[in-house]
Amino acid sequence: MRRKIPSTTALSIFEAAARHENFARAADELCLSESAVSRQIAALENYLDAKLFTRVGRQVVLNDAGRYYSTRVAPHLEEIELHTQALMANRGAGGILELAVIPTFSSRWLLPRLQEFRALHPDITINFSEKPEPFLFRGTHFDAALHFDHPAWTGVVKLELFDEEVVPVLSPHHYDLGLLRDPTDLGRLTLLHKAGKNDVWRRWFDTCGVRNDRPLQGMRFELYSMVIEAACSGLGVGLVPRFYIERELQRGDLVIPFDVAVKHAKRYCLVYPEYKKDSPVVIAFREWVRELAQRFLREHAAMAAQATEDEHVTP
Repeated sequence: MRRKIPSTTALSIFEAAARHENFARAADELCLSESAVSRQIAALENYLDAKLFTRVGRQVVLNDAGRYYSTRVAPHLEEIELHTQALMANRGAGGILELAVIPTFSSRWLLPRLQEFRALHPDITINFSEKPEPFLFRGTHFDAALHFDHPAWTGVVKLELFDEEVVPVLSPHHYDLGLLRDPTDLGRLTLLHKAGKNDVWRRWFDTCGVRNDRPLQGMRFELYSMVIEAACSGLGVGLVPRFYIERELQRGDLVIPFDVAVKHAKRYCLVYPEYKKDSPVVIAFREWVRELAQRFLREHAAMAAQATEDEHVTP
């Protein structure tokens, strides 16, 4: 069946004209004459049997129909361009995985390890897009998402990775660690908070079995990456996910003064729509992420066991 769709040329010209609300500027952008833009818009309006612009003298303004059509056509043109560029970049070989991510998790945990996946699957290209909230896959270009588990995920296959747990960190370059003898001492420092997690410091002190009368005081930051930077700069002591600070711990920019962790209710997972479960690209990425998470958990368990052993070694 022949699809009732205008030509991509007419739609591209309309998108530019709608964005500028000016035929001359659209013509300059597209390297066309203003009359050519006007003819294409007129042909599109004739095809749709609907006016898209209101002419006021020499000016053009989107009318309600034009604004409606523009908001729905533009995203799909961008998506077509994205897929076209990706296919051209790979010359049709391998595959492309469109991955939605929460920003700090991807930059702190996934990206430092991604070279391993590229070595195993050099023919697969992964494109990243930030999506801080759960979403419906239908109507999007995404193949999968690395995200928090959430009831809003429906019609998906879910691979659970690990829970988020936070530990206290501070800069050894700004604080005398010798003065920190027990968790109570952290209560005298400036507490750095992740916005939206106001009770975490209280829970941490409760887990340690110590009292703190001001667990809500301190500085608040929108992102964990900002908490980490603030801690590195000596602004205070922050509670951050352990795996977010691997580099800082290795470099000695941060230390964990008391290795007591508080688990959040949130769990990281890989989710993908059921209609993508047989996709070779999704399967390759899923199996790699599964092994990566299992390895991460094994390493974490081994480090925790070693730390416990060291605590019981008498000098």
